Formats: sequence, structure tokens, C-alpha cells
Amino acid sequence: MGTWTTWLRDRLPAGRGLRDEDWAGRHRLLTVLLAVAMVLLTVFGAFQGDHAVGALLLTDGLLLPSLAAAALLRSRRLRSVAVALGFTVACGGFVALCHGLTEAHFTFFIAVAALALYRDWAPFGAFLVATTLHHGVFGTLVSDHTYDHDTAFAHPLVWALLHGAAVLFAAGFQLVSWSLTEAEEQRAQENLDESQAQLSVAFDETPVPMAMISPEGVFVRTNAAYREWLRLPAELPEGFCVIDLPIRPVDTAGAQLFETLVRQGEPTTVTRQFRRVDDDSLIWVQVHSTGLFDRQNRLRMVVVHCLDVTAVRDHEAELSYQVRHDSLTGLLSRKAFEHDLARLLTRSHEPVSVIYLDVDRFKSINDGSGHTTGDDVLRALAVRLDAVVPAGALVARLGGDEFIVALPGPAGIGLRVGNSILAALAEPLPVGGQELPVSVSVGVTTAFGPAGADEVVLAADTAMYAAKRAGGNRLQVFTDDLRVPVQERIAAESRLRRALAADPRHSLPLWFQPVVSTVTGHIAGAEALVRMRTPDGEILGPHAFIGAAEETGLIVPLGEHVLRSAVEHLLHWSDRLGYVSVNVSPRQLAEPDFVPMVAGVLAAVPYLDPSRLVLEITETALISSTVDVSERLAALKQLGVRIALDDFGTGYSSLTWLKSLPADIVKLDRSFVAGLAADPRKSSIISAVLWLARSLGMSTIAEGVEDLADWTALREAGCPAVQGYFFSKPLPAPEFDRMIHLRETSGSALAG
Repeated sequence: MGTWTTWLRDRLPAGRGLRDEDWAGRHRLLTVLLAVAMVLLTVFGAFQGDHAVGALLLTDGLLLPSLAAAALLRSRRLRSVAVALGFTVACGGFVALCHGLTEAHFTFFIAVAALALYRDWAPFGAFLVATTLHHGVFGTLVSDHTYDHDTAFAHPLVWALLHGAAVLFAAGFQLVSWSLTEAEEQRAQENLDESQAQLSVAFDETPVPMAMISPEGVFVRTNAAYREWLRLPAELPEGFCVIDLPIRPVDTAGAQLFETLVRQGEPTTVTRQFRRVDDDSLIWVQVHSTGLFDRQNRLRMVVVHCLDVTAVRDHEAELSYQVRHDSLTGLLSRKAFEHDLARLLTRSHEPVSVIYLDVDRFKSINDGSGHTTGDDVLRALAVRLDAVVPAGALVARLGGDEFIVALPGPAGIGLRVGNSILAALAEPLPVGGQELPVSVSVGVTTAFGPAGADEVVLAADTAMYAAKRAGGNRLQVFTDDLRVPVQERIAAESRLRRALAADPRHSLPLWFQPVVSTVTGHIAGAEALVRMRTPDGEILGPHAFIGAAEETGLIVPLGEHVLRSAVEHLLHWSDRLGYVSVNVSPRQLAEPDFVPMVAGVLAAVPYLDPSRLVLEITETALISSTVDVSERLAALKQLGVRIALDDFGTGYSSLTWLKSLPADIVKLDRSFVAGLAADPRKSSIISAVLWLARSLGMSTIAEGVEDLADWTALREAGCPAVQGYFFSKPLPAPEFDRMIHLRETSGSALAG
């Protein structure tokens, strides 16, 4: 019996699905309704007359204890049973006051619906039993106050059972409904628990730091990643707030971050910088926040995902630094300088001075000591430069060995700082454990009012080139007069580039000046001299483009063209011309590919005697060369070509070079030849050089012979060959070809 009742009790609804606060709210509502029913019954009974006094007193007398028990008892079930008994009393009293009116019995079914709020079988059972007892007892004792028909008067117990059965069925359907509802709610709860478990796993186990925070800033929940990231304990203290976190905002925006997230509510992503309290390190945090709202659209909590983006920000900062700074020196890059200078020129209320610097003879340092030493020089120069210029000035390396400074201030500040830079560089730079003297050419310009950055930089660059052309290690202030040579240089460079890009045989033709033997009077060879033919047919001399070619490096492709074209002409003249000499610039000689290029040209014409090709190198070029001259010339000699030392006598150590270099020909500079017949000292010098050259097995050519007296004196002194306007100025190849033919028939270079 006990097992059966236990089985039945376990399957009857007991209100277990209601939370305490929900049950309390429903109980409070039913208690208030019961009290209201008591008041309404009292008022209703008062209008029924004296015959209703007894029923009213009995009803109120039973309702008051029910209300008291509903309010004071501690057990949920006992309190609900008290309310159920109270409703039974209220319904019975109403039926009695209505003299057993059938329609008054409907209140019992209303009470059944009301008691369904408890979702518990106990108040239903109490109400069922009490209702059946009421109908049975009162139907027997005072049937006229319980029923209103004769059948019920005659069989009150039968009708009591009928009424009880009706209430039982009504309550039974409620019980079934509750049972089904509880089963559905249990399944829903299980699904909810599973979802919450999944959410908990996703929340707690995710490697992304996450937290749930109330609108007041109190932490509701944090995951392990969040606590590990901020070095928090596994369990946070009660009431742990945002302000208790071991990080502090760096700026005002960071201090107001949580208030901003609460105010916006909508999904928000912000990035702020914070400082850790424990080690004072700086971190960048990207916060993704989402507000959770209730049905009244009130914010319940804020869910935040925190990503430590310090490494990303540091990488971005590093990339930004690399973009804005020169990787070698750490100074501003060209692009950053141009951007900052344009802004400075626009915003400054003072004049802006720009100082342009270029290292003198840096190629000699770079090629002679190696690129590593060259880089060390640039770094040391940047340090020295940064220490000299005023704070706040823009300092940049434009590229190569060019530096630039820009600073606002009075008109004379650029000149003062430029002179300070020259003075600072008077002391050698510490490079690789030694001190290396370095000088710079400095150009200074000052912009008054808004000006274009390119224009200002060009003006400073122009002044710098003027200082370099004046010998270097000096400062030049820009003036409008300096624009002319710069513009001419730019125009010359442009013309040369166009000529090289076109057909060089036509745009850069070779002219030839004969070299005449003093013994036979015949043309022994010729010097090839390049000219430029403009699009309109004008012929320009070397002064119009050789300087630009040297400065820009175009001398290298130009020299290769001259060499190849000279060999082609030499092949054309075959045995009618002994040799052709070609000038080689210091820049060409320093190129590592120069010797292989000459070897390639000769290899293309294996039937040509290499000794018929003479390479002329100036003495000053040898002195300023950045490579091992003897080694480079020896490599050329191995190819079979001959070497001529051009402009001999204009350098600083002519005799030393003459003895140490593997030269075949010495070409006396025109400064020793002009007026030779009338100057005994020149005659003595030339006689000594001729004797020394013969002693070293070298031939000699005198340049710049322009009159008969000098020709006669050189011939009498025993100079083997001469060259100059006395015989012929440089001629285009067709005219030179005719001259060879004419003088072959006449037998002497003096003919014609």
C-alpha cells in the first residue's frame, strides 16, 4: 500500500517546477483574492437581511483562520492547503447566502482554476475533500441552503458525491495538464542545461579572455583565459569590479572605456592602451563588447572579449617606423621628410631653412675601404648631425651619401646651423675603431611663406652642388644665379639620355684628330673624340655633355659606345691607320665590369691586333681613382691593348706614376708645348721627359701643337709624334677618311 501511494505521490504535481519567488508571488495573489472574497461576501450578506446573519458569521469565522494560516505557516504546502480550505469556505458561504442556487455552485469550479496556480496536488486534494464534505454535511443539515431542487433535498449525499466528482474531474484535468507541462518544462530545462553547459564550455575553455560584467561594473563571470591574462586568482572576491583590475588606462579614453561600453550597449569594438600595475609594462587591448538586455530593453550585463594586440601594435609601429625612417641611420626617410617638410612650410609662421649635405668623395671611401666602412661612415655622420642640429629640426637621409635638414626660425638660422655642421665635421668620425676624416658640401636655402617642398629642396640641392664644384668642404647659400648651371646640367643630362636611347652611331658620332710622326710626317694614328648631334642637326662639343655624364654615371655607357665605335672605324680603315686611342674616365676605370667589357669587344674581332687600340688615362684620374690602378691596368695590358698616360705633367707626382705604371705612351700636356720654341725651361723639361720615357721603353706624343715653330722644336728634340691644330682639328669620320686618302697620295701629313 505504501509503495503504491508513494508511486502515485511521486507522479502527482507538487509545484516543484516553480521557483520560490514565483510560488510566493502566486500565493500572495491567491491570498489577496481570498481576502477580497471575504470582504465581498460580507457586503453581499449584509444586503440579504437578518436570515443571512448566521451563515455570514460562520463563513467569516472560518475564513479568518484560513487567511491567518496562509500568512503565518512556514510550509509552502500547508499555506496552500489553508488557502484551498479558505476558498472552499468562501464558495460554501456564497452558496448558502444564495439559498443553494445552482449557479452559485459554479464558484467551486472557479476556485479549482484559481488553485491551479499552485501546480500542486495537495491544495487540490484538500479542496476536493472539503467540497465533498461541505455538500454532504450541509446538504443533509441545511439542504435548502445547499441545493435548490427536490431531488437534492431527498438524496443530499448522492449530490454531494456528484459535486465532488465534478470537482475531481476538473482538478484531474488540471493535474494532467500540470504533469504534461512539467514534463515539457523538464525537457526544456534539460535542453537549457545542455545549452548552458555548452556555453559554459565555450566560455570557460576558449583561449580568448572573456568576462561578463554587470552595468554597475561588477564581474559576474570570467573565464580562465581572462584570469590568466590579467594574472587574477581562480576565484574573484565578492563584488570584484572593473576598477579593481590590475591594469590602469594610459589616457582619458581608456579611463572611460567601461562607461562608454555601457552607454552604447550595442556591439562595439575599441582599442585602448593600458599599463600593468605589477610590472609597469604597456599593453594594447582590443575590446569587443555586446550588451545583453531583458524584455524591457534594460541592460542586464555586458559581455566582453579582450584581445591583447600589443604584438600587433608593436609590429605596426615598427612598420610605421621603417616607413618613416632610414634603415641605416635611423633618420627620417626621404618620403617622410618630404611629407613633414610640406606640412612645416604650410603651417610655420616663421621662415623655414633647408640645409642639403653631400659627403665629399664618398665613392672613394665606399670603394676603397668597402661598403661596410661606407655604411659606418654614414651612421657616424648621422649621429654627429643629429647632435648638432637644434631639437625639433627635421633630419633625414635622402639616399646614398645625401642628408638634409629643415628647421623653422629666423632667416639666418640655416647659415648658422650649416656652419656648425661644417665645424662639427672638422673632427674625424669614429669608424671601426679608428678616426676617419670626412668633409661635406653644404647648400642652404630659406623659404619665406608658403612654398613647394620640391622647389625648396631643389634650391638647397643646387647650392650644395655649387659648393661641391667649388672644391667641397664648404657652404653655399642659394641664389637665383645658381639655377643657370643646374638647369644647364639637367638639360645636358636629358640630351645625353635621349642620345644614348636613340642610335648612338648617329646621335653620338666620333670625330678623329690625327697623330703625326715627326720622323716620316705621316699620320701614325688618331684620337677618337665623341660629339653629340642634336635632333636639329647641331653638333655639340664634349663640354656640352661630358660633365653631366661624369656626374650622373652616364659616362659608363657613353664610354662603351665610344670604344665599340672606335674599333669599328679602325676595322674600316684597316692598315691605312696604325691605331686609334680612346679616352677612359676615372668612373669607367673604377667599374668592375670595365676590363671584361674591353675583353668582350676585342673577342668580337679576333682578327684585329689589340695593340692598335690605345686607352688614354689622365694622370689626375689615376691619382683620384678608388681602385688599384696598377692591377686594373695590368689586366688591360694582358688583353694586348696599349696604355697612354694623358695630360702628363698636370698631376702631383708625375715621375712616380711614370715609373710605376705599365704605360706604353706618354702624352705631354699642351701647357708644356705651347710656346716651346721661345721658352728654354720648357725645352729642358721636355728633353728630360723624353729621355726618361725612352729609358722606360715608352713612346711620347706632344699635344696642342699649333704653330710651325713648336713643331720644329719638338722634331729637333726627338719627340716621336705630335698632335694638334697645326695639322688638323678633330674631323668627322668621313672627312678624316678623305684626309687619310689625300695624305697617302701626297706622302706627308703637312700636305694640303
